[in-house]
Amino acid sequence: MSTEILVNIGQNETRVALVEGGALQEAFVQRASRHGLVGNIYKGIVKRVLPGMQAAFVEIGLERTAFLHAADMQRPANGAGEIADVVGADAGEAPPIDRLLSEGQDVLVQVLKDPLGTKGARLTTLLSIPSRYLVLLPFDRHVGVSARIEDEMERERLKALVAPLVRERAPAYGVIVRTAGEGADAAALAADLDFLLRLWESVSVRADDAAPGTLVHGDLPLSMRILRDLLGTEVDRVRIDNAAECERVTRFAETFVPRAAQKVEQYDGAAPIFDLFGAEDDLNRALDRRVDLKSGGHLVIDQTEAMTTIDVNTGAFTGHKNLEETILKTNLEAAQAIARQLRLRNLGGIIILDFIDMRNEAHRSQVLRALEKELRKDPARSTVHPFSPLGLVEMTRKRTRESLGHILCEPCPGCEGRGSVKTVETVCNEIMRDIARSARQFEAKAFLVIAAPGVIARLSEEQPQALAELEEQLHRPIRLQAEPQYLRDAYDVVPL
Repeated sequence: MSTEILVNIGQNETRVALVEGGALQEAFVQRASRHGLVGNIYKGIVKRVLPGMQAAFVEIGLERTAFLHAADMQRPANGAGEIADVVGADAGEAPPIDRLLSEGQDVLVQVLKDPLGTKGARLTTLLSIPSRYLVLLPFDRHVGVSARIEDEMERERLKALVAPLVRERAPAYGVIVRTAGEGADAAALAADLDFLLRLWESVSVRADDAAPGTLVHGDLPLSMRILRDLLGTEVDRVRIDNAAECERVTRFAETFVPRAAQKVEQYDGAAPIFDLFGAEDDLNRALDRRVDLKSGGHLVIDQTEAMTTIDVNTGAFTGHKNLEETILKTNLEAAQAIARQLRLRNLGGIIILDFIDMRNEAHRSQVLRALEKELRKDPARSTVHPFSPLGLVEMTRKRTRESLGHILCEPCPGCEGRGSVKTVETVCNEIMRDIARSARQFEAKAFLVIAAPGVIARLSEEQPQALAELEEQLHRPIRLQAEPQYLRDAYDVVPL
């Protein structure tokens, strides 16, 4: 199965598509007006400490103050002057937040999660700086290997290479071997570590001189960051539709991924680069609630601030055998589509899957196995729970950046994000009540109602008797005026 990375450089945004087997699997968008913040390091200043929540709000120069939890902080130095174990899993309970921070204190922090909705960015003081093969942990002495490298012999080989390098060149730091480090030799790992040490030294100097609330270190531009994170032996080709960016990315690849530099090429085809493999169409369809399945069934995806729900429906699919086989086939196809949509739309957090009800326990297990198999292709970590007593599958997917929908869309100005608008009849009844209310407030000779054409049509054609009765009750005439620019539930009652 061929894998390609398509990079589209626009005037105000950069888009990257990961295409596997001719189908868009992941999409990344970075806009000049709205860069992703994950990985950025800031010198912050503590604004509020909340002992009851074991957290603090930190000002880092963004629109909203960011959130820092005690579990995402390093412990104070121990008596020997060494950094104590990282607070979190297997590190015991975190010390009280007011022992770690105080209001007005400067603190060096890194963004774990982008701001989302009304929530500010999530921060950590456990800084990590990634390169091609390694991640440097300046405040931790742990040496490990990514869990996504599953071959035990390869894990042991990498640990045996990295541990002496760290002891020799960076004894005060920790290092994690990234998934891309699988198969890397000692020279490549050493070069990566030297680069990270130089970079951290530069960051430390800038942090000492920086004013509170300012950016100290930003991550790479999207085109290079994706190259660093995704480009490996499994990627066959990287096509970029801008000559200058192609040259920059090639130089970056020659420095950090020399074996893959020859895979980078400039795209100068007649059609836009995202028209290849239908990536543009797939990207647009990823914003729809409904996802059609080849069998005739479909998914309905609803994203809220608290969770995402996905409903599976048979739709037009009736199958060729019995009902149970039809349901099983639809659910198996849905499991594959769900895994792809979660990755493509970058949906994270709590996700509830409502598969079509199955009575056969073996069929349920088969659907769960199919879902877990497809999710293993996803770089983001996910956890799937068995079917609940209500027949729902609860799962979580790690969320570090905003979903595609949050980046490309905004709440509808007509319904203000409700996802529905009032019926014409509801608006007409509201207008009648507002006229009666205005009659008690104003000594007007008449009232003018300005509303959308559909609303005016109903008042004049389907409710003329009710309107006439209201005029008689108020002893004042009511005039109607259609305004095409008005949304359905927008209207004005004007005293004359």
